[in-house]
Amino acid sequence: MIWWQTIIFGIVEGLTEFLPVSSTGHLILTARLLGLEQTEFMKSFEIVIQLGAILAVLLVYWQSFLVRFETLKRVVIAFMPTAVIGFVLYKIVKKFFLSSEPLVLGSLFVGGIILIAFDRWHKETSDQTQDLNRIPASKCFLVGVIQSLAVIPGVSRAGATIVGGLSLGFTRKNIVEFSFLLAVPTILAATVLDLLKNREAFAGADWSMLGLGSAVSFVVALLSIKFFIRYVQKHGFTAFGIYRILLALVFWIFVK
Repeated sequence: MIWWQTIIFGIVEGLTEFLPVSSTGHLILTARLLGLEQTEFMKSFEIVIQLGAILAVLLVYWQSFLVRFETLKRVVIAFMPTAVIGFVLYKIVKKFFLSSEPLVLGSLFVGGIILIAFDRWHKETSDQTQDLNRIPASKCFLVGVIQSLAVIPGVSRAGATIVGGLSLGFTRKNIVEFSFLLAVPTILAATVLDLLKNREAFAGADWSMLGLGSAVSFVVALLSIKFFIRYVQKHGFTAFGIYRILLALVFWIFVK
């Protein structure tokens, strides 16, 4: 991997991490377009580069982690199912899921249909809880269970969390913010676990490429977070569903 490829990965990661379109799926498809094989380093790179986007969340929502204890408690509760499931399925994810382009495309396609259908069916009501700190812990735990579906690349961690949260009574604004916050422990844990198990896959130059990609994703993610918050307050998720379906079809038809 060379520097300009790394910058492309950083841009893709920063743009897609917090949108319901699957950043991991996009990174896998980006590697395919750039002619890069899914080696052990490539698989680890696609996990660890997400650190840049997580730093963007910490910058925007630092008060939620340092001051708002009730919010932090709910994030920890929601993280628990993903932590267990991710640890148990780690070898399967690395060996099979991250190497399967058909799995990514199928997940993107089906997830797109679900987003469109859900957007048409779901309507917010006036009795939905506006304060994130008042969401029952049991519902936060269920959101975490639903988020764990994102171990399948192409499903989208953000997409699963948002659809699950809206179904459980979150408002659009607070489930999007909760999705951002929940990404922090989820991706940090995935990164630490992968580095502990695969640090030998990184040579000296690889670390500099990882730093460059993470820096780019940090800057782009800051813009992506602000855009997504503004967008969902005025619009639904249908556009993202259509995009997912079209992306899958384009790869099925044109990319050999």
